[in-house]
Amino acid sequence: MADSRAVKFSTETLKEYEQTLARYPTRQAALLPTLWLAMREFGWISPQVEQYVATLMSLPPSHVRAVVTFYEMFHRKPVGRWHLAVCTNLPCRLRGADRIVRAIRDRLQIDHGQTTGDGMFTLETVQCLASCGSAPMLQLNQDAYYENLTVESVTKLIDELASRAD
Repeated sequence: MADSRAVKFSTETLKEYEQTLARYPTRQAALLPTLWLAMREFGWISPQVEQYVATLMSLPPSHVRAVVTFYEMFHRKPVGRWHLAVCTNLPCRLRGADRIVRAIRDRLQIDHGQTTGDGMFTLETVQCLASCGSAPMLQLNQDAYYENLTVESVTKLIDELASRAD
């Protein structure tokens, strides 16, 4: 996570950044994948991380900020270890997304945009995760999708995540 320490990519991430940069015709074109690297490295995109990326890429800080604030996928504040993004677009709502959000809120005692006191879970409602045919659904962190959710299945998922020690 970004904090008061100097923000700087690790050696491994810097190498990955150089490889990423080589695949794009301009630095500006490589901004989105670089921001993904930054979010993975620091956990969220703080103003310090924005400035670091701008300096690293020789881009105006205002351009980096505009991209970070435009895309909802970039976290602009710390999130829990388990980030639960529940789709609340119309197809998901018609198939029970509101019940899913309510079940998560009740189970974790947090609301949209909040993180549990222990830092384990963050709940977010989002628009369209491109899975209308298997609604309602949620995205866990940036890499796992749970579809055709029920109150029972989402409660079980939360319990399983809460019990993980890794």
